[in-house]
Amino acid sequence: MRETELYLREPPGVAGVGVGVHGVASATDVFRLPELWQLHLYHYEAELTVDGTAHVVRPGRVSLVPPGATVRFRYRGRSEHLYAHLRITPTGPPRTVPVVQDAGPELPLLSALLLNAVAAAPAQPDRSRAEIWAALWRVADLAPAAAARPGPHPAVGTAIAHIEARLAAPLTIPEVARAAGVSHNHLTRLFRAETGGTVVAYIRRRRLERAHHLLRASTLSIPAVAAAVGIPDLQAFNKACRRELGAPPRVLRGATG
Repeated sequence: MRETELYLREPPGVAGVGVGVHGVASATDVFRLPELWQLHLYHYEAELTVDGTAHVVRPGRVSLVPPGATVRFRYRGRSEHLYAHLRITPTGPPRTVPVVQDAGPELPLLSALLLNAVAAAPAQPDRSRAEIWAALWRVADLAPAAAARPGPHPAVGTAIAHIEARLAAPLTIPEVARAAGVSHNHLTRLFRAETGGTVVAYIRRRRLERAHHLLRASTLSIPAVAAAVGIPDLQAFNKACRRELGAPPRVLRGATG
């Protein structure tokens, strides 16, 4: 087994988390966890076989083994790793993840997340669960298979992150392009190629989506909602809601379905 399908829509259930020490009583371990995923972050060199497929373990590598797989470790002396045994609900789109891969520059953060999970587990299990969920997202993003799938150009991703963090503020395309490290025209071309629309259209859509949420889910005043989405002029906000959402803010606030 070289790859597995990981689901991340819901946080995992944590059956166990800690520091595993092996290779002391025996040079080999062979076992299965019929119902649990195994997440390991290694500090040693070893040989690992997962359902008959050989992998090389070395410091800085991370493994994610699905339930029911037979694993065989051959150690080279005392071997210590961080581990978590998890229940993962198969909901949402799957992510293809290598069973074993290098953590690379993510190693310090992954180590910190798992150590935090270990420390929190006895008294703060929900905190431990959150730390491991964050680690799983990091592990999924390491995957070469995920990187190879079509995805946004890095400049588009940076531009979107900049926009999302500043929807309440005035936004201009030159400013967004500078944040993304490309020219105005180049960002316009990239954005259209990646999203099928313009940067201006994206900003407008996201502002109105956020406004719709705040009108329906919060008790913020309509002027406060307008300001929170970067359209402080109430007349302009009213027109934008009518145009993009099909009704004025007061009607949207009272809608139930």
